[in-house]
Amino acid sequence: MAADTDPPAIADAVVDLCAAARSITVLTGAGMSAESAVPTFRDASTGLWTGIDPMEIATPRAWRRDPDRVWAWYCWRAALVRRARPNAGHDAIARWQGGADVTVATQNVDDLHERAGTTVAAHVHGSLFAPRCSECGAAAPGAELAVPDAPVERLAPPRCGVCGGAVRPGVVWFGEPLPEAEWDAAAAAATTADLVLVVGTSGVVHPFAALPEAARDAGATVVEVNPEDTPITAVAHHAVRATSGSALPRLVPELPRPVPEEDS
Repeated sequence: MAADTDPPAIADAVVDLCAAARSITVLTGAGMSAESAVPTFRDASTGLWTGIDPMEIATPRAWRRDPDRVWAWYCWRAALVRRARPNAGHDAIARWQGGADVTVATQNVDDLHERAGTTVAAHVHGSLFAPRCSECGAAAPGAELAVPDAPVERLAPPRCGVCGGAVRPGVVWFGEPLPEAEWDAAAAAATTADLVLVVGTSGVVHPFAALPEAARDAGATVVEVNPEDTPITAVAHHAVRATSGSALPRLVPELPRPVPEEDS
C-alpha cells in the first residue's frame, strides 16, 4: 500500500490524550498489517488458491476432512507473513510501549507486532506461529509451518512428539472458542486502561468487536484509527480517519530515551 501523500488530520485533543494517558491499551485488527502487504483474511487469494473460500478451509470440519490441504493453505499464509515486514504503525506502537504503560491485544495471527519489538498481551485469534497437536493439545514449537518454493495443494502436517497426532496451526478456526487466557487478558486490558486505541479492525467480528464499548463503559477514552467508518465509530470518543502507518507515528508522544545504567 502506498504511503499517504498528505499527513492525516488529527485533532490536537487526540494527540494530547495520547501524551497524557497513564495506561493505554491498543486493540489491533487486520488493517494493522494490511500496510505490510499481508492480505486481510477475506481478501481474494492468488495463484493456486484463487477462488478458495477461507470459510471452507479454516474450520475443524475442513481439518477432519483433509488435514493435508488445510496445512498447505496455512503454510501459504505463513509464507506471506514471513515475507512481510512491520510497518510504521507497528514501529510506533513498539516505541510507545518502550516508554509508557502500553498493552497490546490483537486479532491478528501474524507476528509483526513482535518483530517490531512489541510484547503482545493477547493473540485472541491465535497465532500462525504457535502450532499445537490436534489430538492432545500439546504445544509443538518445533513444528513450523513449512515454506515451499511455490504454493502446493496438499502438504502433510508434522506429527506431535507427545502422542503422534497431527500438528495443526495454532489459530482459532470458525466454530471454535477463543483461548480463555488470551480473551481474559484482552478484556482486562480494555477495561482497565485510561485510553483505548482501536486500530484497523472492522468491528464486526465478535466478541473482540465488543471490547471498545466495554472499555468506554469502564471509563476509558476510546479512539478509533481506521480509514473508514465502522460499527466502532459510534462508540469511539474520537475517530482518526487514516491508516495505522500514517496516523500512529504522529499520535505516539515524544518519549525520553532510557538512560543507560552505569557499570558498578
